Amino acid sequence: MSKDRSEATPAPASGRSEPAAAPPRPEVAAFLERVRSLGPATASGRRGRLVFALDATMSRQPTWDSACALQAEMFREAAAAGGLDIQLIYFRGLNECRASGWVSQSERLAELMSRIDCRGGHTQIGKVLSHTQNESAKQKVQALVFVGDAMEEAVDDLCVAAGKLGLLGIPVFMFQEGDDAVAESAYREIARLTHGAYCRFDTGAAHELGELLRAVAAYAAGGMKALADLSARRGSGARKLLAQLK
Repeated sequence: MSKDRSEATPAPASGRSEPAAAPPRPEVAAFLERVRSLGPATASGRRGRLVFALDATMSRQPTWDSACALQAEMFREAAAAGGLDIQLIYFRGLNECRASGWVSQSERLAELMSRIDCRGGHTQIGKVLSHTQNESAKQKVQALVFVGDAMEEAVDDLCVAAGKLGLLGIPVFMFQEGDDAVAESAYREIARLTHGAYCRFDTGAAHELGELLRAVAAYAAGGMKALADLSARRGSGARKLLAQLK
């Protein structure tokens, strides 16, 4: 796993207002219920640590810009929730898989994201799972979030790696773009083995994706109290979506 420590100019913040949120779909409600059931994520006085992994292969190019904006918003929410360090991992191209250092400032994630572009190549989810295990051996990782749209690896190998994370108490939250059946089957199994959760979104569900990413970040940063605080701060749409976490 190589380290990506390059610098970049932060992208300008968007001035657009948030769209109104519809009531959560059954799949979204199930995802949120899984987050609610996890309980406290960190010991008192400790910062949470979350690994955020991205498939940056060419098939994700159509939604890449919107994903970058949502991921940066998630990190800002995590900082407000009480403290979260994030490590960004992405894979793309011919066997390229890179990890950043641990990020503790909200602007830094946007900087890192702005330097990534999509390139053709196969998925490397196994490397992401193994890397998360290695990072947690150094200092406890509370959760892994993965956003992707495909799976081109031996699923049994992924299950072995996922099972190890499950034994370590590291839930994996699998977000799937698109409707690839092979990817869905693998993502669901990874989530099950790690006691995490799976959810699928189309390109029109960007608001729901943003809400769920913020919920996971708040959980990793401060457990259920942070989630309750998040619900109180957000607008009516967020309160409806996060009410199930109480």
